Amino acid sequence: MIVSVLITFLVVILVLYLINMLPIDGRAKQIARIVVIIIGVIALLKYIAVF
Repeated sequence: MIVSVLITFLVVILVLYLINMLPIDGRAKQIARIVVIIIGVIALLKYIAVF
């Protein structure tokens, strides 16, 4: 379980870094960051058996 949580956390950080490197405007980056963080939190909650 801890390995799955760690992998999910690392994937979220990597995706946030890649979003930051995209040549798009700030508003779109902010929306993409929020979506990735929400998906990451939901995945982490699934791993700790909340859902």
